[in-house]
Amino acid sequence: MGLQREQIVEGLVEILGSDRVITDEKVLKESSLDRYRKYEQVNEIYTQPIPAAVVYVESTQDVKEVLMFANENGINVVPRTGQSAIEGGLETAKENSIVVDGSGMNKVLKIDKYNMQVTVECGVPLQGLDDMLREQGYTTGHSPQSKPLAQLGGLVATRSIGQFSTLYGGIEDMVVGLEAVFPNGEVCRVKNIPRRAAGPDIRHVVIGNEGALCYITEVTIKIFKYQPENNVFLGYTIDDMKNGFDALRAVMVEGFKPSIARLYDAADASLHFDWSGDKNVLIFMAEGPSGITAATAAGIDKLVKAFPGVDSVDPKIIEKWFAGLNWGPEEIAEEKLEILATKNIGITTEVSGCWDCIYEIYDNACKRIMEEVPDMTLMGGHSSHSYINGTNMYFVYYYNIVDCTPEEEINKYHNQINRIICEEVIKYGGSIVHHHGLGKARAHYVWEEYGSSFYILDTLKKAFDPNGIMNMGTLIPIKHNEKHPWEF
Repeated sequence: MGLQREQIVEGLVEILGSDRVITDEKVLKESSLDRYRKYEQVNEIYTQPIPAAVVYVESTQDVKEVLMFANENGINVVPRTGQSAIEGGLETAKENSIVVDGSGMNKVLKIDKYNMQVTVECGVPLQGLDDMLREQGYTTGHSPQSKPLAQLGGLVATRSIGQFSTLYGGIEDMVVGLEAVFPNGEVCRVKNIPRRAAGPDIRHVVIGNEGALCYITEVTIKIFKYQPENNVFLGYTIDDMKNGFDALRAVMVEGFKPSIARLYDAADASLHFDWSGDKNVLIFMAEGPSGITAATAAGIDKLVKAFPGVDSVDPKIIEKWFAGLNWGPEEIAEEKLEILATKNIGITTEVSGCWDCIYEIYDNACKRIMEEVPDMTLMGGHSSHSYINGTNMYFVYYYNIVDCTPEEEINKYHNQINRIICEEVIKYGGSIVHHHGLGKARAHYVWEEYGSSFYILDTLKKAFDPNGIMNMGTLIPIKHNEKHPWEF
């Protein structure tokens, strides 16, 4: 028999003190889910098991002692920092879990301008860090939509990607070194050097592990010169979505590196641009030294205008759009009120595909969702994070809750839409990048007799107990070839 809830709380209080062990029922309920269950959250209905406690750690030593206590007693741990998750990775799917909150570990430890890197604790907010750096002429180059909320530990744990990724890359390209605590209390540090060649890069065991393998306590990332006075904005309408993808491909293949390269279909564009009408919209931004931005903008403009059905848009309109990219607490509060008033839910799912399949994935998934899912009010998407060999695609969907309780909404709408997207991705050879619910699968890996498609070194399997207890993240016994095709 494992420890009872009261015993778990007593053990945590002994380690951290009563002021950092929270057992308030409202806090526990709110900590049992994330924005994956958005409709349940705004209606304050909680269907997931309630954690035993939320604990606030303030040092690596705190994390070590809490994880050792959990490891010795078979207690599930859910790590978190900024609480901006929207993929289910913060759900306490196992009874009497411990939510370990690192938001209090918020020190900027070192800004190293000579080596162009900054070292921070896991709870440092990205927005605050970037604002601080920009005042000194530098930037992280990382700007996910959750920038006003997200903190560095969570960004690394979820393999975050930002809106400027075509130029700067994802968080995995920015991380230089890190510190992490494993379930047995072992503290590991990957030192801050530019590159390694001997053996597998241990950073990539930690980056994107979704809290399943370790707790990230410290991160060192690259920084870049910040030169906003040189930014150049480009915008176009384009009649045909397939031509839009081909235009994006042409820009990438010719070697241009804009920081933003986006293609909105007409449905998604209508949410952002009141001037778009029934047209698709292409957007680019070039940043960096003035000579590079001027050449990048000129080259992109020439390539895009060679495609049929293209018209230019005033760059000032695109610059205005650029200023409103991120979502903070105010936008989330407004969305909550809108959902309660209208019962209309808006969500995104991100996929990735090579150039020869991304249009088919997008086109077929949109058509199927509109045909098969009831109460759809909008189905569209935009391409973002483009690379030399392909691009990511965000499906953006809105549906109106009809004759459905908050508890039923996930399966009636959300999971059904994701199932269709997953099927089309598998059919055409793409990959899921940002799947509401896949975060939960990653954070709560499936190591059952069914097998898992996550091939990790055998030594790492020691972090898991196939009998049902998992030290970092909950074991969810889902057959990945049935309801949820996790193999991608």
